[in-house]
Amino acid sequence: MSYNGAAFSGWQRQINAPSVQQTIEEAMSLVFQNRIELLGCGRTDTGVHAKSYFAHFDTEDSIEPNALVFKLNSILKNDIGISRICPVSDTLHARFDANSRTYKYFVLFDKNPFELQYSHYIYGAKPDVELMNQAAEFLLGERDFSCFEKIGSDNSTSICNITHAKWEKTESGIVFEISANRFLRNMVRAIVGTLLDVGLKSTTIEDFKNILKNKDRSQAGASAPAKGLFLWHITYPNIKSYE
Repeated sequence: MSYNGAAFSGWQRQINAPSVQQTIEEAMSLVFQNRIELLGCGRTDTGVHAKSYFAHFDTEDSIEPNALVFKLNSILKNDIGISRICPVSDTLHARFDANSRTYKYFVLFDKNPFELQYSHYIYGAKPDVELMNQAAEFLLGERDFSCFEKIGSDNSTSICNITHAKWEKTESGIVFEISANRFLRNMVRAIVGTLLDVGLKSTTIEDFKNILKNKDRSQAGASAPAKGLFLWHITYPNIKSYE
């Protein structure tokens, strides 16, 4: 599936706020005429989008996947789109079996009304992309990323293995792409905010290395706005990629 996260408090069901999970579960329960629970491939923060998101559910009912896709898309508003539904093994878990996740973060330099909703608009000084990529190289590998984790998170471990982290220039700005086996709460936005500080030369590369070393969130930069962040791609072992 894919979704525009602007109207939601993230993927995960909340008590007093709209979530993507709750919205789709309610649509599915209406179609099946009984309660359906979805288990997603991970959490996304409030306002974060997903170009590619996976979830699984259990049912004893006989379903025709294409008909179910059509029915759900007819019920759901335009900010959520179901792309494909297919049967999988009972042992497959959307979250725990995912072996790689890729996010993209979009930064805009020109005030383009067609992109503002999905990008972080920076006016004036443009960050140094080469400098940011030099700093991003220190993210690669397996380490404790507590310095980029939201304070108060309940993760059992803050260790992640980042396999790719790079900025690229686009026609109207820049985009950051990062891949890892897992991500901590608020991690990508904190990394982006800190790298932008490097690019704008308010933080040095040596400062960036020390932030990683000291594992202190208060030393890192402010989190970049949620609207520029997309969960872009998920991979699973021994399963054909669904694009």
